[in-house]
Amino acid sequence: MAVVRDLRVLLRFPGFRRLLTVRLLSQSGDGVYQVALAAYVVFSPEKQTSAADIASAMAVLLLPYSLVGPFAGVLLDRWSRRQVFLFGSLLRAGLAVATAVLILSDVPNWLFYASALCVTAVNRFVLAGLSASLPRVVDGERLVIANSLSPTAGTVAATAGGGLAFGVRLVFSDSDAAVVLLGAVLYLGAALASLRIGRHALGPEPQRLRWSTQLTSTARELGAGLRHLTAHRRRGAAWALTAMTVMRFCYGALTVMVLMLCRYAWPSGAHGLALLGLAVGVSGAGFFVAALITPWMAGRIGPFGWITVCAGAAAVLTPVSILPFTPTSVLIGAFAIGLTTQGAKIATDTVVQRAVDDAFRGRIFSVYDVLFNIAFVGAAGVAALVLPPDGRSVLLVVLVAALYALVALLLTRGRGRCFT
Repeated sequence: MAVVRDLRVLLRFPGFRRLLTVRLLSQSGDGVYQVALAAYVVFSPEKQTSAADIASAMAVLLLPYSLVGPFAGVLLDRWSRRQVFLFGSLLRAGLAVATAVLILSDVPNWLFYASALCVTAVNRFVLAGLSASLPRVVDGERLVIANSLSPTAGTVAATAGGGLAFGVRLVFSDSDAAVVLLGAVLYLGAALASLRIGRHALGPEPQRLRWSTQLTSTARELGAGLRHLTAHRRRGAAWALTAMTVMRFCYGALTVMVLMLCRYAWPSGAHGLALLGLAVGVSGAGFFVAALITPWMAGRIGPFGWITVCAGAAAVLTPVSILPFTPTSVLIGAFAIGLTTQGAKIATDTVVQRAVDDAFRGRIFSVYDVLFNIAFVGAAGVAALVLPPDGRSVLLVVLVAALYALVALLLTRGRGRCFT
């Protein structure tokens, strides 16, 4: 298979192998931790969770970081990215242990959310650094392939971590704290793996500025990063980020819907949690298929053409697969949306990395990540307003399909005028 050949070529780059190892361990830990949070917040027998509760939890976990995320991007362009992976992973391991203790203790919910918020914030910082580092470990000719395989391998690792977490919770121990501790072990592994990378191998280039100067110039440099992104020859990258943000909104709305369906519309308790795990796995399979076909499709019709096809396909497949509101139909929809979302993201990553200079990549990818967070939280808020208690909402499905169609239409009309 072509993907196996491409992976073998990429694995010849020592830097890519080491960065990929950090990504796999880190994102498998993310998958474990996220499943533990979902199980604790949504599926605890004593909790009657509503869509509004899920939206509130997402807002608590994601919005505070979204306010400071762009400033973290400036630091990614100042600090050794290897050191970010090392200390970020060690910090997440310690915070995950703290979260496990809080789950076992009788503490207020805000304290639990504060711990989870810290893990999420550091996690987003690390993910932005992984994306910004990728062009430093492969050559330009193989960047599209690397963007296809590396993030998708991370997503598959997160899915595998989530599956492992479901297995631990359902088979070995009905304990969310035990699952969180498993995530801490994986984060520790990511920290150890990062030590195999040279301290300055991932950039950025050293900049000899005092801390006071760095801190006071953060807002100014953020503005410079945004101006860099919106310059005429990079306008296509801005369009790609906008399209991906809308598609992320759609993905978030459907995620909340599936959570509610698994909790209330279908068998509850352990069966509902198992169905959610199956949906996560099927969506991960869609991500994997996207990694297989995106390099070929993007090579034939261009990255923007492929983003357009993904959005158009999602506009059709979302209502067709999900509206029956049966477990089988929603699982089919999870695969389709996973494929189209990840396919569009791979193409977007490539567009941004090619258009943005290395000195600005940390800032741009932090903004990229913040847009993801805001879109996801906004989607959860809309879902909370629209979804009935059992999660079945024709209106929400139609709204999501219309947004996908709008993205495809705007990209079709804009091609050749704004995109390169």
